[in-house]
Amino acid sequence: MAWMGQLSKNLKELRVLFCQTSPASSSTRAFVEKNYKELKKANPKLPILIRECSGTEPQLWARYDLPD
Repeated sequence: MAWMGQLSKNLKELRVLFCQTSPASSSTRAFVEKNYKELKKANPKLPILIRECSGTEPQLWARYDLPD
C-alpha cells in the first residue's frame, strides 16, 4: 500500500479512537491490529495515537500541516 508512506508529507498527527469491546468498533480494532506496525514503519516521525475508551464510537482524527 503505497499511500501509507505518503501520510507524513501532509499530516501532523493521526488519532484513532474506539471501544475495546463493542461490536461497532470491531472493524477499527482489526484495522489497527493489522496495519499499525506497517504505518509506523513507513512514517516513523508521524504521531499515530491509539485511544481506547469504553462506549466510544469509532473515530479517526487527522491534523493536517497546511502550507502558509
